[in-house]
Amino acid sequence: MGRFSLPEQKPDGLDSPVTAKVMKYGAKAQVAVFRLTGGRIGSTWRVGAGFRKPVPTLLLEHRGRKSGRRFTTPLLYLRSGEDVVIVASQGGLPRHPQWYFNLVADPETRIHLKGRRDVPVTARVADGAERAALWPRLVELYADFAKYQAWTDREIPVVVLSPRP
Repeated sequence: MGRFSLPEQKPDGLDSPVTAKVMKYGAKAQVAVFRLTGGRIGSTWRVGAGFRKPVPTLLLEHRGRKSGRRFTTPLLYLRSGEDVVIVASQGGLPRHPQWYFNLVADPETRIHLKGRRDVPVTARVADGAERAALWPRLVELYADFAKYQAWTDREIPVVVLSPRP
């Protein structure tokens, strides 16, 4: 393991309440800074594998499937033609992230990219063949996705966001 890389084995405490709080408040701070600066700050991820190879970040809006409230989550993304691809990795934790369940329930949403606000998109989960084609590109983008997949028994979903008028 290098100085800026993640361990091969899932670290103890990754799914602790303290880690969840740190992730939650870190995400809130990133959303606030991204919005305040139009993405000039907060539009790249420089943690883990992203330290040496920064990864583009977007803001995903999603509506709570139970509460109906609007939420915004910062996520790494890959461009694939006109589509934007995101990964429901949640750092290799055993459960899919809440935003994933929210998108499955309500796939019509918006994303914010650096310099572009309110891009309307429709979300869909990539099927087996499409996921298999996208996964190596996602790991090339951010090598830690491979570690996250190794740390969990679930297949990490890949979500395609297609632009809509």
